[in-house]
Amino acid sequence: MADPEPIKPDAACFATTHWSIVLNAKQASEPAAHEALEILCATYYYPLYAFVRRQGYDPHAAEDLTQEFFYRFVAKDYLSSVSPEKGRFRSFLLASLKHYLSVARAQAAAIKRGGRTNFIPLDGEKVENRYLQEPKSELAPEMAYDRGWATTLMERALEGLRQEFRDDDKAVLFEKLRPFLSSEPVVGEYQDLAAELNMTAGAIGVAVFRLRQRYGQRVRAEVANTVGHPADVEEELRYLFAVLTAK
Repeated sequence: MADPEPIKPDAACFATTHWSIVLNAKQASEPAAHEALEILCATYYYPLYAFVRRQGYDPHAAEDLTQEFFYRFVAKDYLSSVSPEKGRFRSFLLASLKHYLSVARAQAAAIKRGGRTNFIPLDGEKVENRYLQEPKSELAPEMAYDRGWATTLMERALEGLRQEFRDDDKAVLFEKLRPFLSSEPVVGEYQDLAAELNMTAGAIGVAVFRLRQRYGQRVRAEVANTVGHPADVEEELRYLFAVLTAK
């Protein structure tokens, strides 16, 4: 296998993000804003579902409430009072969900299962299994929500990177290098992998370095899509890593 080609970085500035498209659209019904909002909602489905489960709802109720919340969030005029100064999408979305749950409790509104087409078609059993597999934590529900947000963005970045390698017919190389995104090689590990892939140990080191760079770019892009201004990206990145390392 030949030495890897350089991985081209994304544009240095994320001047247009999903959240800024939604915020700056004259009407939330505009196609670009609606598409951007759907992408954001799909990204946040699991963190919000897990938040609802932590409020004591069973899996079926949590699924119904989360789906109904997203339906109302997108179909109704939830964004009419939002200005670019609202900042981070994760904070606005959680505040909106809390309000929705309080209203649902006050009205004792039972959501009828199957009564509405799911806005975000996801495998409910898979989502619930992910929730059950989460390690037990003493984190407050709000902090657990933020950790779910951070984990989801990291997973999206990783999946996007995996797809890049698949598109270049380098899926095997990606899977071999992926463990080095989170750990350093032990002595001789690069040499053994180089022999397996018909590369040099030096080429493996360069490939790992570029993989880490590209992963970082993708994480940054995912975070950028959830803030209203590019200037907020650095602070949000710092918070993401702080959440992931919190005990």
